[in-house]
Amino acid sequence: MTLDINCLNDLDCFATQLAEHLPPSALVTLEGELGAGKTTFVKSVAKAVGIDPSTVTSPTFNLITIHESPNTRLRLVHADMYRITDPSELIETGWDSALATTRGHRCWAFVEWPQRIAPALPTERLRITLEITGESSRRFHLEVSGSEYKSVEMHMIHAEKQPRL
Repeated sequence: MTLDINCLNDLDCFATQLAEHLPPSALVTLEGELGAGKTTFVKSVAKAVGIDPSTVTSPTFNLITIHESPNTRLRLVHADMYRITDPSELIETGWDSALATTRGHRCWAFVEWPQRIAPALPTERLRITLEITGESSRRFHLEVSGSEYKSVEMHMIHAEKQPRL
């Protein structure tokens, strides 16, 4: 499934739709070359759930950044695994504790450069590959793995069939 994003407003709309349909515990992998907009996309998702997007920066140096929604019912984990050379290094990053939530709370993890830790990732996840198609346009390729993400897939298929205004 592909989605063309032509401007930041399109990105914000997609992020809002995605936020409405992600399962309570979600793992979203983000792939794409440098500058493809992975962190910009996480900023849009944060904005959609009430987290100040200006607090979302690339976690390249600290590897994992945790953001809490204003009501603290959602933990948004933003991870950049570019500097990881082996999945066994995840223990040192605090990965497990970052993903731990209490009952009744949600946790969404957005992982940049997931190929670095591929063996440690669950098979059920949403994979998004960002492709640069222009100065401010991108093509998002979405791949759903697992029943938890079927509502995302069904919503996106339904949205694709709707006429654009």
